[in-house]
Amino acid sequence: MNAITSAQMNAIDANCEYLGLSRLQLMENAGAAIAHAVIDKIGGGQKSNVILIAGRGNNGGDAFVAARHLASGLNIRPKVILLGHAFQIRTEEARRNFDALKHSDVDILEVTETTGLLQSNWLKDADIIVDAIFGTGIKGKIREPESTAIDLINDSGVYVIAVDVPSGFSPDGVPFDKSVRADVTLTFHKMKTGLTTPDANTYVGDVRVVDIGVCDDAEKYVGIGNIQNLNSRSTESHKGNSGRVLVIGGGAYSGAPALAALAALRTGADIVTLAVPKSVSDIVASFSPNLIVRALSSAVLCPEDIPQVLELIGSHDVVVIGMGLGRDERTKTAISEIIPHCRKVVVDADALHGLTLPPAAECEMIITPHAGEFAQMRGTETPFETDARVKAVMEFSKQNGVVTLLKGNTDVISDGESVILNRTGNPGMTVGGTGDVLAGIVGSLFTVNPATDAASCGAFINGAAGDIAFEVRKFGLLATDVIDNITKVMK
Repeated sequence: MNAITSAQMNAIDANCEYLGLSRLQLMENAGAAIAHAVIDKIGGGQKSNVILIAGRGNNGGDAFVAARHLASGLNIRPKVILLGHAFQIRTEEARRNFDALKHSDVDILEVTETTGLLQSNWLKDADIIVDAIFGTGIKGKIREPESTAIDLINDSGVYVIAVDVPSGFSPDGVPFDKSVRADVTLTFHKMKTGLTTPDANTYVGDVRVVDIGVCDDAEKYVGIGNIQNLNSRSTESHKGNSGRVLVIGGGAYSGAPALAALAALRTGADIVTLAVPKSVSDIVASFSPNLIVRALSSAVLCPEDIPQVLELIGSHDVVVIGMGLGRDERTKTAISEIIPHCRKVVVDADALHGLTLPPAAECEMIITPHAGEFAQMRGTETPFETDARVKAVMEFSKQNGVVTLLKGNTDVISDGESVILNRTGNPGMTVGGTGDVLAGIVGSLFTVNPATDAASCGAFINGAAGDIAFEVRKFGLLATDVIDNITKVMK
């Protein structure tokens, strides 16, 4: 049924705004759809009382728009019950549409206590009730006067239209306190996960998915809404709570693992440790005093290093492996024995060569190949066209049980079930090191986020940071310039 979560819908809303389609426009479309549903139910004939019970968020804003549209109907008398004071309306979009009601033939009752609801005769005289108290963001126990409002709606015996989800109902299918029991639910853009659960029929009635004009690209491409949905650092966090990343790299090259580690730190990881061959450990440590460097035994990663590496893996949340390792046969052997011990791993660059797939059942893996590496892994040329790449990445990810981030002009990210694209980035980022930066960003996000979110948002952050750098540096852009702009993107 292609249902989405409330978090995904929030991301889509924010992405629409990022693309130029404002929340105000989406609210207008949603409210107009509610009004049409009311009109279709009433039909012609005698005058009807339509009571719209609105909360103070955007769900209430949808109801304000609907009331304005309904006010122009000759046989409809819309009335709005606002649960709270007008000055408590939480969003600019809802506030603007509430203010517009002053210039429409709509009666408004502001209710702040249960007695106001109980004393009002509006619900008793209603022919239709529009439930717009809560949208998809409600969690926990419902307070007054909203709790009483839900009870009165359910006891009214009147036809009820719920906006997006019945108020109190969980859009994500988790337990909830209480809910409106609607005759019809108008849910916007796509079905919500909770509406598909077996117990939903008790509350949702006839569910209708309503198109409100969401931009296709708001869901097709990663955007700022996806970044805003990432798990963020708590004010009560202690050292290590926001992630410990182990970077295994270096030997053939010294800068690559340092770039990945610095990027992981800039993305928010608390602790980043580098395990690098002894031959380059001093060089890597010299890049920054923020780096914790553990020297391995020789000039390349080799099987003799495995006991030390496994001990480090045990104290870190995510392993990022591959940057600058080279392709020595001893290194390939070590990689093949190290990766199965990782709980979460980002595999990049040299570690992709000879990688054994699918990973161990207890290992979550993100791979970050470019087109050439992906071709070698698949044994066939990587398609050039985006649609063909999408198909190839989805099939590969599903067959091998990994999340794939195929780097390119348009990045393709898939877990085998769904796909999302990223188009941030610029030609200046063909400079060496930007892929190492990406691996570090993804690894940091992966410590506290699901694999697909870490890969897709990592691609966006890396490309967007590069775009900021390109505005200043043009084709003189360096990988370190990308690192310097990570926090600007995440802010």
